Amino acid sequence: MPSLTMIGIKSAKVGRHPDGDGLYLLVKATGARSWLLRVQVEGKRRDIGLGSVDLTGKRDPAEEDVPILIRRRLSLAEAREKAAILRRFAKAGRDPVIERDKDRSSAPTFKDAAVQCHSDLKSGWAPRNAAAFLASLEEHAFPALGRFRVDHIEASHIRDMLAPIWTDIPSMAKKVRQRVGTVLNYAKAKGWRATEAPVKSVTIGLARGQKEGNFPAMPYADVPSFVGMLEAKSLTVGRLALRFLILTGARSKEVRFAAWDQIDTSKKLWNRPASIMKGKVPHSVTLNDAALMILEEAKALRTSQKSDAPIFPSQKGTAISDATISKIMRDMSLPFVPHGFRSSFRDFAAELMPHIPDPVAETALSHVVPDKVIAAYKRTDFIVMRRELLDAWGAYLVGDSVISDGALAA
Repeated sequence: MPSLTMIGIKSAKVGRHPDGDGLYLLVKATGARSWLLRVQVEGKRRDIGLGSVDLTGKRDPAEEDVPILIRRRLSLAEAREKAAILRRFAKAGRDPVIERDKDRSSAPTFKDAAVQCHSDLKSGWAPRNAAAFLASLEEHAFPALGRFRVDHIEASHIRDMLAPIWTDIPSMAKKVRQRVGTVLNYAKAKGWRATEAPVKSVTIGLARGQKEGNFPAMPYADVPSFVGMLEAKSLTVGRLALRFLILTGARSKEVRFAAWDQIDTSKKLWNRPASIMKGKVPHSVTLNDAALMILEEAKALRTSQKSDAPIFPSQKGTAISDATISKIMRDMSLPFVPHGFRSSFRDFAAELMPHIPDPVAETALSHVVPDKVIAAYKRTDFIVMRRELLDAWGAYLVGDSVISDGALAA
């Protein structure tokens, strides 16, 4: 009959205390308490460590789905359950240590599971989707989840990973959530997880998302005062990056991965490689005077003299995260997101620069040009019009422009 109680476990002195059926409580001189199982395996006595004693009586919800054999912290009831399972293995002629460690040794990290999932399933996907699958996980999921064992990932981990992009880039957030779910379901099918991917609980605590394609945008008339407010605050990488994003009409990823070797100051161009572009096509942005001034300020924050060093580096010298830029607006309790400034710029172009053809404004935002006539313009003319538009935007934001007859004049 079992003899231990939780009260007795807490007050037990140094030594070995039997519970029955080969289960023992071990108490060391340091006060550390652990569980040990003594069994006969093929006629030989084996002492098997089961894990430490859980004296709190509280179980982290994230541990609920972790199989009992690989739990490292056990209550009295859990120790008895784990001991009973291992005794059955021993009676069946199987090595209980191997059985105990089987799941622990076979479950890969989320990153490794994602790579194998992609390798096994990509033949059934469209080439574009296959390429996007790993690319999106590398950027948004691996930094937060990549090192975790795939059987330890719970809804809370996924929710925290999605939070920085949930309202900023909701369409991507939904894709990443779906792709993480694919990896976890694949892991369940491989026997690496006890459960499939959590679904509803993943989004609890996240703001209600915008309809796809709709990003909360600040009215363009309010953007100059906001930029002035950012300039008045102390210099940080995040604020500098946000100002550069606004002045260039760029996406968050394009700014985060902006590098010094992409800048051509003599031609006032930011030549962005395909790797950081949404459409995976290289694109150049004309740099107005205000954007060039930001680059001068960024030199004071430079952590590396390498040509490909990020313009807006993190403390580790790598590209900043999604949250670094979006957090600035959240901390100011603003109902807008950084991506929305592209809409602010587009409204500005339509209302205050009506002589600039719409396709030119679309190209300034690195959108596909729908107008064959505009697309056929000479490249020099195209660049000239785009430069005029972005120069006007920069002048408008820093107060160096005037409005005349419904149009903007610098």
